[in-house]
Amino acid sequence: MNGVQVVLMVNMAVGGLFAAGYAILALTNVSQRAALWFSLAYLIGMLAPVSDFLGPILGISEITDVISYAAFLVASLCLSASLAIFHRRAPPWRAILVILAIGLGVRAWIWRDPTHTVSYGFAYQASYVLASLLATRTVLSIDRKRPLHLGLAGLFALIALHFLLKPFVGMTIGSGRTYADYTKTAYAMISQSSSGILLLAAGLLLLLIVAQRAISESQLASETDPLSGLANRRGFDRASDAALARAERTGLPLAVALFDLDHFKRVNDTFGHPTGDAVIAAFAQLLRAVAPGAAVTARQGGEEFVMLIEGATAQTAWLAAEAVRIRTAAGLSADGGADLPAMTVSGGVAQLHAGESLSDLLRRADQATYQAKNAGRDRICLAADDQPADFAVRRAG
Repeated sequence: MNGVQVVLMVNMAVGGLFAAGYAILALTNVSQRAALWFSLAYLIGMLAPVSDFLGPILGISEITDVISYAAFLVASLCLSASLAIFHRRAPPWRAILVILAIGLGVRAWIWRDPTHTVSYGFAYQASYVLASLLATRTVLSIDRKRPLHLGLAGLFALIALHFLLKPFVGMTIGSGRTYADYTKTAYAMISQSSSGILLLAAGLLLLLIVAQRAISESQLASETDPLSGLANRRGFDRASDAALARAERTGLPLAVALFDLDHFKRVNDTFGHPTGDAVIAAFAQLLRAVAPGAAVTARQGGEEFVMLIEGATAQTAWLAAEAVRIRTAAGLSADGGADLPAMTVSGGVAQLHAGESLSDLLRRADQATYQAKNAGRDRICLAADDQPADFAVRRAG
């Protein structure tokens, strides 16, 4: 067994490991089923080193060379489709089919040409260059900001350059006149090793992207209330900690509004829990629609909700909360147009003070909510420390 065969065996093993890794991630995470496309790409790609390995042994190098070429090209193009599908984008099927047709056509055209010429090398590598550039374009069209995606795009561009330079390397150190000769040359060792290393790096980056998304979606699921679709207490705490840190850094105001649906227990007792659930979902939908863009909305539990607004004073947050109260009193709308009981909501608003913690802020807003309920419900009250002198007069008007 020569060095080239050893490298081919390593490439086969690496391809198999990646195919298995993507398949395991896809099959153990329902939300990551699209990762099976990456597994398919690497399974197809494995046919290339398998063919290159078996060709000289079986004495059918010409046949296995065609299989190897086609398998590697299809696998390279499949990566672009896999990336798009995984990120829920439309795959560039037209470009994929054009490059595949060009590659197979050129391969047939140079079928009997000597393999040691630069022109042959360029013709042979051209479709690989195009496939790698297409993968670069696909990654950049998906995300131009995240480090992993930028790194992957840069790596695919490097792979394209690597294929473009191969003919010069082959011409310099000799690539053999026939495919059987090629497998015995130093160029074959360099070519297979460099391609294997670069594709190993690409596979690792892809695996990191898949794993990162699986972790992010798992975290999102653990921080989302399934009934309302809003953040749960855990998700709210994490988002609020970041918001408080930004407020401390920038000096911008920060305010919170708490909401408590009035007499919600009567809804469950009178109409049943399914209707109560529909009310919770409808109020959450209203909260999302009314909340400012710089707001974090969450369900704290039961019929209690919270809205944290960055860059808002107590008075600004009160106006947003008052809009929620008015819309609630006008009637909640359920999905499907089902009738819901008439509801009102009480709430309390507080603005973050210097040196105050999140729990302190929520405690003051909670006290204002109790004040609203004790005053007859269906109203929004400001925390005592945040009320301007004319607030009560304006509220009464």
